[in-house]
Amino acid sequence: MALNDVRRRDWSDSDEIAQLREWLGQSETAIGFTGAGVSTESGIPDYRTPNTPWERNKPLPFDVFIQSDEARRESWRRHFAMDDLYGTARPGICHLAFAEFVRRGSMSAVITQNIDGLHQLSGIPDDQVIELHGNSTYATCLECGRRYELNEIKPIFEATGKSPVCDDCGGIVKPAIISFGQAMPERAMRQAQERTLACDLFLAVGSSLIVYPAAGFPLLAKENGARLVIVNREPTGLDGLADLVLNGEVGDIFSALL
Repeated sequence: MALNDVRRRDWSDSDEIAQLREWLGQSETAIGFTGAGVSTESGIPDYRTPNTPWERNKPLPFDVFIQSDEARRESWRRHFAMDDLYGTARPGICHLAFAEFVRRGSMSAVITQNIDGLHQLSGIPDDQVIELHGNSTYATCLECGRRYELNEIKPIFEATGKSPVCDDCGGIVKPAIISFGQAMPERAMRQAQERTLACDLFLAVGSSLIVYPAAGFPLLAKENGARLVIVNREPTGLDGLADLVLNGEVGDIFSALL
């Protein structure tokens, strides 16, 4: 059977869906883990996919961002260009499914590599979404941590062309994403580790599981005795360690699951 046929298969009566549904029903501390393949269902392209707006608007590395005001202006231009394209994206079927699992109490938290805030929009409380790579929907001061909304910054930036500085301390204001070369967020990493060690089921969805340290959490869960389930369009390097693997379109799989 061709790979494309596997992707579009009918999952509704599959043994894999039945097994995953059973395990989710038994779980009280499941963890969801999501990558870009979840948000592509909402029209946001994967960063690695060729010929997307990401190629024209790649986020600048952290050291470049902080070294000059010119770089910061260009970084903000790119950020707003992407926000104009995808800032109105809405949660997809997987986001909504995870929100339902959290509401039922079977899933304790969602760890995400995504920066789009769609898990929160789906209804998951902020304290149950752990963002390993930050969030593109707002900005923070690098010095004092004050939060700024994009709709506060954008009109001033467009009118003056100046990169924003903090009203409180004069520090550099940056989109709240974790840029290349920037330290991973200590609090989020600690929370992700604690939740992973406490889980009985780790459900990794839409991730190639090649970006570390994020990809270390499925391994940690498996080593600590949790069941590991991987749902992805393509095979991953951790499939051989998983208790269950579902390769196909994420939307199809979660539509069948619900």
